[in-house]
Amino acid sequence: MSDVMLERYRENIREELDRVVNFWMTYSHDTEHGGFFTCIGKDGQIYDELKYVWLQGRQVWMYCRLYRTMERFHKQDILEAAKAGGKFLRQFARVPSNGQTWKCAFCLTKEGKVVKIQRTIFSECFYIMALDELSRVTGDKDMQAEAEQMMDHVIHWVRVDPSELGRTQLSGAEPVNSMAVPMMLLCLVQQLTEERDHDLVEKYRETGNWCVKQILQHIQRDGMAILENVSLEGAELNGCQGRLQNPGHALEAGWFLLQYCATTGDESLQLKAINQFIELQFQRGWDKQHGGLFYFLDVDGHCPTQVRMLSV
Repeated sequence: MSDVMLERYRENIREELDRVVNFWMTYSHDTEHGGFFTCIGKDGQIYDELKYVWLQGRQVWMYCRLYRTMERFHKQDILEAAKAGGKFLRQFARVPSNGQTWKCAFCLTKEGKVVKIQRTIFSECFYIMALDELSRVTGDKDMQAEAEQMMDHVIHWVRVDPSELGRTQLSGAEPVNSMAVPMMLLCLVQQLTEERDHDLVEKYRETGNWCVKQILQHIQRDGMAILENVSLEGAELNGCQGRLQNPGHALEAGWFLLQYCATTGDESLQLKAINQFIELQFQRGWDKQHGGLFYFLDVDGHCPTQVRMLSV
């Protein structure tokens, strides 16, 4: 790629980022109840007042990350919006659990009342990301500690005992390694350990290595496919569940693997991340007629079926 083309791409990315940030700053803030509206049309009109916790967390994280790392976004209004979003999350997102820990709601009313709780880890994951990044721009150590405490719960649910999630293992359901889980966990390891002290890096090192191994199991079909679900041993599953591809997840996984390589210097893994998770999956997943990435594909060309194994 030429320097001219690369700079053109960079300029397009800058313009799109400015446009997106301006849209959410303009239309999503709930100045009455706190937090952010998440169901917004292209015209800025709110068509549903439910507030989805994962997006609340992502928006707090994004505001803080932009404020902290990019000079043109180092603005007081962005910081204050992030603080308001974090306050809403901490006040309403956490809900009692059946065990000794607590979970996060999936969605809330505009006032913060719990509407739904999912038997997954993903609301908690975005809660962790929000609190850790917000702690970095505010210096709030209690927030950082809360993020690490929730991270320990998530690791326990994923690797030791999922019973507190309320998801019973049924006799006909084969245990599955779903790429979304180790992929998201690796993202959190990188978030929590970035520029942190040695002890914290070492605390999560083994979990990060485990996540990478789990992600690499999804390379199937002689390296020509990234499958969303495989067996716990890394074998292809039968049926539509085993044939499912999610190009966006594959690209995200490649991104997180590249970040992992930046700290380990693993050149072999870096090539796998670029060639198999990013370049190949972008080519396979891009809609050549209309543009954009397909959400789901079937590796054998059948009509894709998303089996909702993790969101009951």
